Amino acid sequence: MGICGTDIHIVDGEFAPTPYPIIPGHEFTGEVVALGAGVSGASGVREGEKAAVDPSLFCGACHFGAIGRGNLCERWGAIGGTVDGAMAQYVKVPAANCYRLPDSVDLAHGTLIEPLSCALHGFDLLPRDFGAHYLIYGAGTMGLMMLQLAARAGAASVSVVDLNPGRLDIASKLDADAASADDLDRPQGRDAVIDCTGVIPVIEDALTRVRRGGTFQQFGVAPSEATARISPFRIYNDEITVVGSMAVVHSFGRAVELMGKGVLDAGTMITHTFGLDAFPDALQTFREGAGLKIQIRPAA
Repeated sequence: MGICGTDIHIVDGEFAPTPYPIIPGHEFTGEVVALGAGVSGASGVREGEKAAVDPSLFCGACHFGAIGRGNLCERWGAIGGTVDGAMAQYVKVPAANCYRLPDSVDLAHGTLIEPLSCALHGFDLLPRDFGAHYLIYGAGTMGLMMLQLAARAGAASVSVVDLNPGRLDIASKLDADAASADDLDRPQGRDAVIDCTGVIPVIEDALTRVRRGGTFQQFGVAPSEATARISPFRIYNDEITVVGSMAVVHSFGRAVELMGKGVLDAGTMITHTFGLDAFPDALQTFREGAGLKIQIRPAA
């Protein structure tokens, strides 16, 4: 299982949809050890197989489900967010949410499929023009995934901004055209600017870096009560598109396939592993900003 910022919000009691008590954990893979009553092999999962799990739980009855936007479900839920998740030896999940893990992907690397599916949804909402210039704020797991996807989407350049020198080094290793604590190399702005931090001063700065006719995407999660200063005149006058991206929809299966094709440098992105009993230590390591993807392995 991987730890992400949402898990920290849940542990701290800051994630509104979560009822307590709850077992967190929504980025996970595992071995199918048993099928529930009424579940057959025709469902696509079989005992003994390795599977990645889409944590999304949509009601299927509201307006947003009817129009194919289940991530905006009026009764949205998630394994590890609103029902017990995978920070345990066993977890119960709907068979329909299970995807067989490609033979080329091991269980540890497979935990990156869920965040990759979020990144793919973000890209679904961006214009993808060959030769576009991208700027990504934040060189954490999501920012580095966006970097790798942008490069595969025909970007002319991808620059990454972060204050953590170690993460900037990883961005450079992953072929960022520029990786620095500030964006000084393209004064005319970028075609697409993506915030993966959720930090208000960063968001305010990022909005100034979009070129005329470009797109700003709010991908990082800011506090629900936070506000940012923007220039409505510039959005109007420069025809800037502002778009959000929330969670997963119609992208998990594609993320499974792309992981099988090696779209991510998974070995570089997973930097820490803890056993289940060391969950508090893993959380503290995450809070300190050490490394990138931190994993919990029940058998470790």
